[in-house]
Amino acid sequence: MPAFPPVRNWLIELRDTVAPPEPVYAHCDIPCGIYDPHEAQIAALTVIRMDQLIGELGAPPMDAKPEDRAAYVSKLARYTAVKEQHAEKAKHEVRVIWGDYFTPDHAKQFPQAHELVFRILKQASKCRQGTALADAQELLRLVQEFAEIFWQTKGAKTKKQPSMQKSGGDLVVPVSA
Repeated sequence: MPAFPPVRNWLIELRDTVAPPEPVYAHCDIPCGIYDPHEAQIAALTVIRMDQLIGELGAPPMDAKPEDRAAYVSKLARYTAVKEQHAEKAKHEVRVIWGDYFTPDHAKQFPQAHELVFRILKQASKCRQGTALADAQELLRLVQEFAEIFWQTKGAKTKKQPSMQKSGGDLVVPVSA
């Protein structure tokens, strides 16, 4: 029987080599009680900024040098990848707050919250699929609306303040009552 653990360990290593486990991410299922829609707003602002940069990126002329074409393709790929990552991050942040923080009482108090979360998730997906600046701005607007509701559940009033980011836009922040 003492030989069983090494065999078991070997089988586990073999399984992990053939089918590596996927990483798992979580906010904090303790629950810690620390939630804030700030990251979702920053992610939405990043989507706006990437769409702005993509819009400003001029396609190289047909007779451009290969290195100029390569630079264009590289920038476009990087801007697109960052835009998609942050659209997904906005979805993740909203899902965590909705799934881990919101209670049935919150849902009763703010019956529009369920539909709002659904719209945010769909809008973020739309932002991943295209580069329309209006779509990114709508994502920010929806996330701001979510932030306002979130802070109301904590009894805080909110205000919009300029983000001071190149993308422009405001951030919804709590203010003392």
